[in-house]
Amino acid sequence: MAKREVVSTGEAPAAIGPYSQGVVVSGELVFTAGQIAIDPATGEMVGSTVEEQTRRVLLNLKAVLEAAGSALERVVKTTVYLRSMDDFQAMNAVYSEFFGVAPPARSAVEVARLPKDALVEIEAVALVD
Repeated sequence: MAKREVVSTGEAPAAIGPYSQGVVVSGELVFTAGQIAIDPATGEMVGSTVEEQTRRVLLNLKAVLEAAGSALERVVKTTVYLRSMDDFQAMNAVYSEFFGVAPPARSAVEVARLPKDALVEIEAVALVD
């Protein structure tokens, strides 16, 4: 039977609803919750541009992955949710700083609205060390 372990870290924002920051399955994969640009120290949204928000989102994602025993380099799939597809190139510029060489598989979709009126939200599936 597969084992399920909840991931929780103060280095990423606390959940703003009934969900976990991440879940590790059988010590092999971690599935993260979607991360938005909340500063874990203040609990406030940061950044007014998609570039600023994408950077904070990826730092939050990195923290959740590390708390799960993984890392950005171990990500196999991400899903990016954008409030506007007009921000796609700007998000990509920052995203490529974090996932430059051998990036994971990815889907990107435009959505009507995100929590806290964020411009971008990113979730990931990664291998656990």
